Amino acid sequence: MSDSDEAARQRMVETVAARVDDDRVLAALGAVPRHEFVPPDRRESAYADRPLPIGDGQTISAPHMVAIMADLLAVEPGDRVLEIGTGCGYHAAVTAELIGDERVYSVEYSAELADRARERLADLGYDGVSVRVGDGREGWPDHAPYDAVYFTCAIAEFPAPVVEQVRPGGRLLAPVGTGRQTLVDATKRPDGSLERTERGGVRFVEMRGDSSH
Repeated sequence: MSDSDEAARQRMVETVAARVDDDRVLAALGAVPRHEFVPPDRRESAYADRPLPIGDGQTISAPHMVAIMADLLAVEPGDRVLEIGTGCGYHAAVTAELIGDERVYSVEYSAELADRARERLADLGYDGVSVRVGDGREGWPDHAPYDAVYFTCAIAEFPAPVVEQVRPGGRLLAPVGTGRQTLVDATKRPDGSLERTERGGVRFVEMRGDSSH
């Protein structure tokens, strides 16, 4: 990594710092080389605070959004976390910095993106992150229960199979809505219902799979 990448990354962290309460999140953002996750022709914009295209109609979220989501999810080392929408693998790497890479499970709809993310994560030392190809609406029951789950794509509603895979007291976080999207932060009650808090308007690519069209 070049000195300019390091300096740009530190500037990025400073840019998002005011939006984040947990210093661990800022340390995680400072540790992950975002430039390694973006296409080569986008590399000069890797540390700008905006989303970037990563191919296959998908994007890497703006750093502030990754930071806000990581802050809201409030995961602790040793938590088991499910990510729906691996994309390029950047958000999974940030999560891995917070809880340990062997505790991160990620589902990606696109086999091409999943393969690339798996390879990139392994090359950067996050080889414990588990990535599988599938429809995120089904979650990943093999490794349940999860302490937290987050979606990097917009959903119409939290899918029932995913809610089932979160332990009582666990957290769910997703952009919810078609057209207008709201970031919804939910806690699973003992009876399986969700206590929801709306965290403001957001804009994400919509979830792909059976019922997306």
